[in-house]
Amino acid sequence: MGCRRFAGNRHISRKTMLLKTTVLYITLFTFLMLTASAHDLPRPPRRSAQANETSLDRVQPTSQLQRSSMKELKSSRLFTLTIKLQPTIELGDTPAGKRRIFAVTGGEFEGDRIRGTIMPVIGSDLLLVGADGSARQDVRMLLKTDDGVMVLMTYRGVRHASDEVNARIARGDPVSGADYYLRTVPFFETSSPKYAWINKIVSVGVGERRADSVVYQVFEIL
Repeated sequence: MGCRRFAGNRHISRKTMLLKTTVLYITLFTFLMLTASAHDLPRPPRRSAQANETSLDRVQPTSQLQRSSMKELKSSRLFTLTIKLQPTIELGDTPAGKRRIFAVTGGEFEGDRIRGTIMPVIGSDLLLVGADGSARQDVRMLLKTDDGVMVLMTYRGVRHASDEVNARIARGDPVSGADYYLRTVPFFETSSPKYAWINKIVSVGVGERRADSVVYQVFEIL
């Protein structure tokens, strides 16, 4: 009886070993098949370090792209403006500053697309001199073109110079425009279809003060 039980146990052990061996072979076979398949898959081509550097060089920083998309400031001459003035009216020191009033007695403007005269009496410059000595223009004038169209012109601006140059200007002495800074930003308003384009432009005037007038070279910003 004991011999039969021992023989049965030995038969079961052989089956267990055979089963384990079979599982091991199947696992090994599967691993080898997967490894072979991985080697057969196409690999992406390797890029050289030089190629990588070249591609990076082509990528521009965002700030550089923004700068390159901006256009440089360009201008075109609009006209030469000569404003004739009456003697200065000194209003004195007000809460806003030292106020000087210049009444416009007339003048003319001449350009390729528009020309004419400045209507007398209507225009004035309410000049304000600040504590730092700089002067700020506040001007309104009515222009009349050579074909009879009315154009309202308004502008603000800044003039600054040394104390010595300011004293010469106040006395009415001739002073070169190169000796001080005088810039204005004129805007225009008209109901004329012919000159409607002037309603939609930005312009800058470069001025020179004279004894009884101011002369501006006015440029349209393109």
